[in-house]
Amino acid sequence: MTTPPPRPLPSKAEIRRLLAESPDRLGKNDIARHFGLTAEQRPALRVLLKALEAEGAFTPPPRGDRLPEVLPVEIFGIDLDGEPLARPLGWKAEQGRAPVIYMRPEPAGQAALAPGERVLARLRFIGGGKYEGRSMKRIGGGTPARILGVYEAGRIIPTDRRHKAEWQVPLGESGGAEPGEIVFAEPLPGRHLGGTDSPSTPAAFRDRGRLGPRPARIVERLGRMGEARSVSLLCIHAHGIPDLFPAEALREAERARGVSETGREDLRPLPLVTIDGEDARDFDDAVWAEADGPGGERGWRLLVAIADVAHYVTPGSALDREAWTRGNSVYFPDRVVPMLPEALSNGWCSLKPGEDRGCLFAELRIDAAGRKLSHRFGRGLMRSAARLTYEEVEAGADPAGIRDALYGAFRALAAAREARGTLDLDVPERRVRLSPEGRVLAVEPRTRLDSHRLIEEFMILANVAAAEELERLGQPCMYRVHDRPADRKLEGLRQFLGSFGITLPPGNELHPRNFAKVLETTRDTPEAPLVHEAVLRSQSQAAYAPDNIGHFGLALARYAHFTSPIRRYADLLVHRALIRGLKLGTGGPPDGLTEEEAARFPDSGEHITATERRAAAAERDAVERYLAAFMAQRVGEVFAARISGVTRFGLFVTLLANGASGLVPLNSLPDDRWVLDEGRQALAGERSGLRFALGEAAEARLAEANPLTGGMVFHLLQGMPPVPRRRRR
Repeated sequence: MTTPPPRPLPSKAEIRRLLAESPDRLGKNDIARHFGLTAEQRPALRVLLKALEAEGAFTPPPRGDRLPEVLPVEIFGIDLDGEPLARPLGWKAEQGRAPVIYMRPEPAGQAALAPGERVLARLRFIGGGKYEGRSMKRIGGGTPARILGVYEAGRIIPTDRRHKAEWQVPLGESGGAEPGEIVFAEPLPGRHLGGTDSPSTPAAFRDRGRLGPRPARIVERLGRMGEARSVSLLCIHAHGIPDLFPAEALREAERARGVSETGREDLRPLPLVTIDGEDARDFDDAVWAEADGPGGERGWRLLVAIADVAHYVTPGSALDREAWTRGNSVYFPDRVVPMLPEALSNGWCSLKPGEDRGCLFAELRIDAAGRKLSHRFGRGLMRSAARLTYEEVEAGADPAGIRDALYGAFRALAAAREARGTLDLDVPERRVRLSPEGRVLAVEPRTRLDSHRLIEEFMILANVAAAEELERLGQPCMYRVHDRPADRKLEGLRQFLGSFGITLPPGNELHPRNFAKVLETTRDTPEAPLVHEAVLRSQSQAAYAPDNIGHFGLALARYAHFTSPIRRYADLLVHRALIRGLKLGTGGPPDGLTEEEAARFPDSGEHITATERRAAAAERDAVERYLAAFMAQRVGEVFAARISGVTRFGLFVTLLANGASGLVPLNSLPDDRWVLDEGRQALAGERSGLRFALGEAAEARLAEANPLTGGMVFHLLQGMPPVPRRRRR
């Protein structure tokens, strides 16, 4: 009997097809068995697989729990230091959580790696399912659809500090842009500049071309960097915030007129007042209070009146569609991008003193201890008695004669809040003061006054009542929800607090007052800033959802946003649900919640949560860029700071004077082997014994400040040899 001849060696295409169709990661032996290869054919198969591995088409299975030494990876993001993060190419969900690969910077002259790119990388295991990677060869991948940057000397410098790769603009592709202009560009296909992909060009020169910046075409000019309002303009486009209203929405807003008295309670005899910041751009809530009995011994009666936005923005209208798309207003130091056109946001929906305005109101009664006794909602016609600022009220201004009653009710509500055991994390806000030319005059912390807390407590009470009323009516409610901290974050916090001898109850027994007790225990101790920062970082983000899970931070079983429909779409939905449930129609076009809207509540909740977070990121970016511009003239100076972040690649510090934050790169610390202690949130030097922990005081010298990206780099003085200092701030 003759032995059958060996089967032919598979082609690369056949192996690729097998790898793509297999649900598991296959090794050399699996492939050999599938194709029925003999031992003599295995060396040839090994050569084929090495070639496929170099092309990024084959990844050998890991030995044990480790990834192989050489692996194709895909860049999926950028860390806070601007360096690429990668994961194994083709990693499947059933394999579990993908290891994180921290890619090293590319060599000088090589374009930085961008999200979507794929490279063959050499890996080094650094523990905890993490690897360090060095790219060996680029094997393709995606490029960004659009590039936002500043045009300078034929190149586009990205405005996002996480993207370090510059782009080069070929001749004829600048779109008339001038140096210093903020531009949008799109990548051009084909070769990198400085070389060519022509087959007639020697390979060495073709490869050299790929080392240069990638080519891009400028498609839109947005304005000149450094001009007034250029920072906010840049942030608007960087975050994709809609800033132009459709023509039909503008026409609807311009057609708006005052409301009639039909179907409304006349609240004009009550001296309602608005209390806002001195730089506020819209006034959509007004308050009033009176005592029940001498000094409020039997409690207090409150009225919270909110601009009747639902009357003007009806379901399905062009205004409604645009308001849903925007989700909320966005506030920058030099402008506001409103959710509604100015004819409404600064006109008919702004509660200006002495002018009649439609409103939805909550009448609220509380006892002397601040507990709510009853509430009632209605539709009214009001006339603000005064437009006051927080500072004026704090200083004693009382043109309407209701200041004592307002503060009496506030003290009762504050006592109820304390008894409830809420989590009060004092996160300082910063105010940027600008000259008319857009130059930064100062960056100052906003002082938090009792008048701020007064309005906050009135609004919280009305928001709770709105959620309760919608539940009573059986109407859909867009809740403002805040979950307890995630188990993973809680475990890290427990380890951290344990180093100070502080414990927390089990997760299912955790209450905001437990965190409040931790903060109170450490108040006025050296550890206080450190503990405050750690507790803040452990908290979940609030969101909008039609399914109620309560509000952990405020220690409330139910909560909704009712008080700002000018600037938040969530509040407009709550107004519409109240109008439908209480049959508060005024005889005009239907303005209550529709069944179609109610069915979309889950999608709307996700959408407006995303737009809220987008707005917060844009606002934060703007302040950081203004701060960088303000600090650029102070490079070399030394500042008092606190360590506000600890990572494997360095530290983050925040200055005490103005809240400016920046990176302290690992390579700027004293020469040592630095080890990250994640439990204690510290970096420790093995040889020097130096240790830098979250929340510790530090002296930081400003090394770089880049207004274009908002990035700042600091060097710590601790552990460094003395050098001449510039004046301390």
